[in-house]
Amino acid sequence: MKRLLATSALCLMFTSPVFGQTYSADVWADNWFEMRIDGVQVAEDSVPITTERSFNAESFRFLAERPFVVGLMAMDFRQNDTGLEYIGTDRQQMGDGGVIVQIHDAAGATVAVSNDGWQCLVIHTAPLDKSCAAEANPVAGEGACGFEAMGAPDGWDLPDFDASDWPQAVEYSEQEVRPKEGYDRIDWDPSARLIWGPDLEQSNTLLCRLTVE
Repeated sequence: MKRLLATSALCLMFTSPVFGQTYSADVWADNWFEMRIDGVQVAEDSVPITTERSFNAESFRFLAERPFVVGLMAMDFRQNDTGLEYIGTDRQQMGDGGVIVQIHDAAGATVAVSNDGWQCLVIHTAPLDKSCAAEANPVAGEGACGFEAMGAPDGWDLPDFDASDWPQAVEYSEQEVRPKEGYDRIDWDPSARLIWGPDLEQSNTLLCRLTVE
């Protein structure tokens, strides 16, 4: 979803219930994310997804022992299950998402970046027919405005969860995602990629996993 606002990054320390090494992470998301490490939440986007202009990046630290599983929930704004935003206005449209992640150890070495090596399950897809965006009165589940939705699988962010059948993340270019405010504040590792589901507009909510060895 393309909305413009420069938002100061939130720098918070979240500590998991186990001892470990200190890692630092940077995340830019359109529009919202939550990160978990071995099932424990370590960060959440400081700007609510309902904020109309919500471009921002977050930088934070967490404790972990390798190997650990990064669980990332990423969401683009949608007004309802049609997958549309600004419904009933001359701005009615499908939003589009994108997220980029990098993690460094205490010495500053890069230990993980977002790329197509991540596995991402799309749990909300809408609209199933993109012509829904042109509907005068779009109704979720009717006509072109069908949708597919499911809940997050139990334990999806835990090390012993079997995600072998999850698809790989799809990499996108800066030209495709058009990241705005907050993105340029971060010195991204050259290997970090913007990722999302199979369609920037129709994939609305993703669960992504990566095991850091």
